[in-house]
Amino acid sequence: MSDQAHRDTIFLEDAEVLSQEAYPAEQYFLRLRAPECARHALPGGFAHLRCDPLLPMRRPLSIMRVSPEEGWVEFLYKAVGEGTRLLAAKRPGDRVSLLGPIGRPFEPHPERPRVLLIGGGVGIPPMIFLADALRRDRRFRPLALFGSEVPFPFQARPSQHLVGGLPAEVIAAMPLLDDWGVPSRLASLQGYAGCFSGYVTDLARHWLDRLDAAARAQVEVFACGPHPMLAATAAVARDFDLPCQVSLEEFMACAVGGCAGCVVEVRTPAGPAMKRVCVDGPVFDAYQVFAD
Repeated sequence: MSDQAHRDTIFLEDAEVLSQEAYPAEQYFLRLRAPECARHALPGGFAHLRCDPLLPMRRPLSIMRVSPEEGWVEFLYKAVGEGTRLLAAKRPGDRVSLLGPIGRPFEPHPERPRVLLIGGGVGIPPMIFLADALRRDRRFRPLALFGSEVPFPFQARPSQHLVGGLPAEVIAAMPLLDDWGVPSRLASLQGYAGCFSGYVTDLARHWLDRLDAAARAQVEVFACGPHPMLAATAAVARDFDLPCQVSLEEFMACAVGGCAGCVVEVRTPAGPAMKRVCVDGPVFDAYQVFAD
């Protein structure tokens, strides 16, 4: 994808709230009717939402699911401040100003069909979107690993899909992905039943370490989550000599490249450069962002 191609399909829509579901730890599933965003969104993209007419600053939310046919876009977010708490108060029929889809998406490569998806906390939504896209393409075999230190925003259940190389007792899965035919496993330090006891990156390392060389050569890693988790993911990928793409989470003001308030330093062949997460990302090559 060219540097500019993904900037030509950003739409401003007066989106209707279709549903809002609350989960423990102030987590919410929000579905909006936004047909242009739904039609053009790609995994890894996000939308900039005005949480309330009296609050001018928008909030960036990663897109979790879309239905181009039905014209809706879905988000998973956590209410942590004034804006997202106002958004959590929205009910079906309310309107939300939406700007999107925004950002450079993930780019899976068919020569690496074993796709490892790693999501942490509110970094889980882009992995769901990517899993949804990959399950429709028979060239890919995704495995999703999710970590959280608060209750997961879904009722985990034992997976119906076996995954070699993982501890037998680690069986908890996300029902949505399980129904899609995408194997998933969960990790936490909180002792949740069926979950791996440790960080999600430790679970990824456990799985990769048990692949033979031929299988490992087919793996590509994609991740979204808190900065420390992404740094740990990059370290795991580097240890196994795997390509890795990460979606960064940064505070944003304009989200369309004008304010340069979300810049990060990346390494390029020409040396260090400052890139805007909103339009130059949010997806980057992990090795450009995280040093050895």
